[in-house]
Amino acid sequence: MSCHCAGHRTVLVIAAGAISIIGGSMSARAQDDFDRPPIAYAHTAPNNPVSRLQDRLSSGDVQLSYEEPWGYLRSILAALDVPQSSQMLVFSKTSLQRHRINPRTPRAIYFNDDLYIGYCCNGELLEFSVADPQLGTVFYTVKQQDNVPAKFNRQNDNCLVCHAGGQTRGVPGHLFRSMYVNTSGQPMLASGSFRVDHTSPIENRWGGWYVTGKHGTQTHLGNLTFRNREDVDGARDTAGLNLTDLGDRFNTDAYLTSHSDLVALMVLGHQAGGHNVLTKALYQTRTALHREAALNRELNEPEGHRWDSTNTILNSSVDSLVNYFLFCEEAKPNAPLEGSTDFAKDFAARGPRDRTGRSLRDFDLQTRLFKHPCSYLIYTESFDALPDELRQRFWTKLKAILNEDDATPQFAHLTPADRQAIREILCDTKPEAAKFLAPDARVSLRAR
Repeated sequence: MSCHCAGHRTVLVIAAGAISIIGGSMSARAQDDFDRPPIAYAHTAPNNPVSRLQDRLSSGDVQLSYEEPWGYLRSILAALDVPQSSQMLVFSKTSLQRHRINPRTPRAIYFNDDLYIGYCCNGELLEFSVADPQLGTVFYTVKQQDNVPAKFNRQNDNCLVCHAGGQTRGVPGHLFRSMYVNTSGQPMLASGSFRVDHTSPIENRWGGWYVTGKHGTQTHLGNLTFRNREDVDGARDTAGLNLTDLGDRFNTDAYLTSHSDLVALMVLGHQAGGHNVLTKALYQTRTALHREAALNRELNEPEGHRWDSTNTILNSSVDSLVNYFLFCEEAKPNAPLEGSTDFAKDFAARGPRDRTGRSLRDFDLQTRLFKHPCSYLIYTESFDALPDELRQRFWTKLKAILNEDDATPQFAHLTPADRQAIREILCDTKPEAAKFLAPDARVSLRAR
């Protein structure tokens, strides 16, 4: 992902042209807000999988291997537990190393639940974005030089100019974009673009990306280039549909795999948006509680005095989290979906599973993405690091929905069987959830 400003020194990450780890602009004032307490984005030491790996490199506990032609890529994927099967390929010229990217030399993206890695053939850098539990998205680069030991260099201001705008909910985050791209890989910005998450119609997804897998008669924008605006408005070339082999498009031997898996792309759309929702909730809540504490001191109110404005912010953050995590307004496929690699198997195997073997990572891929529509991001460090009161409100609202005490229309897609399965899986696999969701649970939000 990256910025579309030609000449701007931005860093990655998810992709560009089709993704853009983040698009949009951010005012200097907004950036200054990130650097003030309680976030202090640029001045706070990160604590995430990448920063912890760097600590191990610095101490000598871990060494990374350089190998041609991929540089440090394979060694870093292994060290950060990122599966090669997650590979996706984007050919739009919208990242930091745009001069390396075109339909013949696409950029590769790899990911796990917490981080994203960008690789260009013969590129000078590997690019990273990672979900930091206290800072939101943090950006890094690693130089691809065999005579330079691997070192993760944090990137701040240059990335935030593009990676913290309105399209990322106003926080450091990710933007997965689908764009019309010409035969050289340039985005045709005048033709528009689509932001992608699990609510996006499949027909609008993946412009500027390669896509391998089966999806029946439904269409998408992947695997396509356009010569001009007339091409965009005309009949679509169906040669890019249901592809399982990209060998006639470019030299696939230059990549770790020859695929850009459809299921991985589906998961990426949900996950990138989910990280943004988590970061927005984190920033809003920490800022509201920080301001409330200062206001209480200034007005000689007792510590912990609750203001209506704080309740409004906390409730709004919870609503956004619950709606996104329960896949409200998910766009339904109209034909079965099938990837071209072991990604779906690798992803599901990461568990955890309940006593009957069910997991929130189990795929449906017939009528929706997951069999049990509650996000696996509920197991991440980023979720667990949300302020205690926000998580309590989250569980309290989720309990009302699963018990069908909350009849709000946006949850009508959850059948009684869905609600029961989600409750049982969470109670078996997440101890904090069991305290709220178990049939005999007595924990509830403390009134303030």
